[in-house]
Amino acid sequence: MLVTNYYIYLYVLLAYFIGAISTSIWIGKIFFKKDVRTIGSGNAGATNSFRAFGKTAGIIVLLIDIGKGVLAVLLPTIFSRIFSIDLIPRIAFSDHYQLLLGLGAALGHIFPIYEKFKGGKGVATLFGVILGINPLIAVICFATFILVFVLTKKVSVGSLTASLAFTLAFIILHNPWQFFDNLLALLYPILVFYTHRANIKRLIKGEEPDFTFNKK
Repeated sequence: MLVTNYYIYLYVLLAYFIGAISTSIWIGKIFFKKDVRTIGSGNAGATNSFRAFGKTAGIIVLLIDIGKGVLAVLLPTIFSRIFSIDLIPRIAFSDHYQLLLGLGAALGHIFPIYEKFKGGKGVATLFGVILGINPLIAVICFATFILVFVLTKKVSVGSLTASLAFTLAFIILHNPWQFFDNLLALLYPILVFYTHRANIKRLIKGEEPDFTFNKK
């Protein structure tokens, strides 16, 4: 089913602005007087925050970035239940609406308007999106990430594999014949592979480092 309710685009725009909240950049500048994009891998995300600022900052960044994704897909439900604004009836049960909102939040994280469109890779935010859409699929993705990470010690490999697990699980657990929904689900790993293109090049060359973080 194609998107015919034009209010969804207002929600997608709002989801983008939520996703564009660059947690790692703001925490780095406020509490450490540093721009995380100039440290380590240069990525404005949770992984580099762990490396650059330590466990506490990394965990805070991770949780907020996940929260952005959850909030994005629940926006219409929140407006409906709290503010009594029901612009898109039954949106909470419509996968393609939520997938669109999730893409908006992820694009905001990757290309944040507040930070000259230079953000992170979107993995944590996308995980929050998946958590908001289907907690079971989120568990599958998380388990896939942990298994691959333990075996390889590389966050990038875990993230890439988990993104593929999402699309596969989504197609299997939802209606395999919903072409538009499955197409949107396929865009998620494509986006993750795009943001990890430098990591993929290093993996091919055998130069991708194992994950370590600042213990302070």
